[in-house]
Amino acid sequence: RMGDQACNIAHNGRDYLAREPIHTKTDLLAMANLVKQMVRESLDAFVRRDTELSQLVLEKDDEVDEAKNEIFNELKEYMKDHPDQIDSCLDLILIARNLERLGDHATNIAEQVIFLATGDDIRHGNNLTPRSPNP
Repeated sequence: RMGDQACNIAHNGRDYLAREPIHTKTDLLAMANLVKQMVRESLDAFVRRDTELSQLVLEKDDEVDEAKNEIFNELKEYMKDHPDQIDSCLDLILIARNLERLGDHATNIAEQVIFLATGDDIRHGNNLTPRSPNP
């Protein structure tokens, strides 16, 4: 799945580069770097069964979500004023959406690391601990 997201980003990036560039404050590069860090850290955490590193990955998920929302909102407003550049804006929106999904996959890995190391199921906001077997 992560590979699919990366391919989508590459395709949308290629399409964007073939068009007239837009001039906004949109900082996809910062978002991409944060997601890249999350993916790297989630895989490192998996290899080392590192729950602390996994927790750091989980904390970054909100930053990625916020960045995506800011980019969406900025580009939505930009499209109103520049209808001739809607295709370029949509390319950037799709890139941001796929970056956010990559971050979600990194978060899923981090959650699984915590489960493997501790038995705690924290997926979907749950903080469930395993039950002790009945004597």
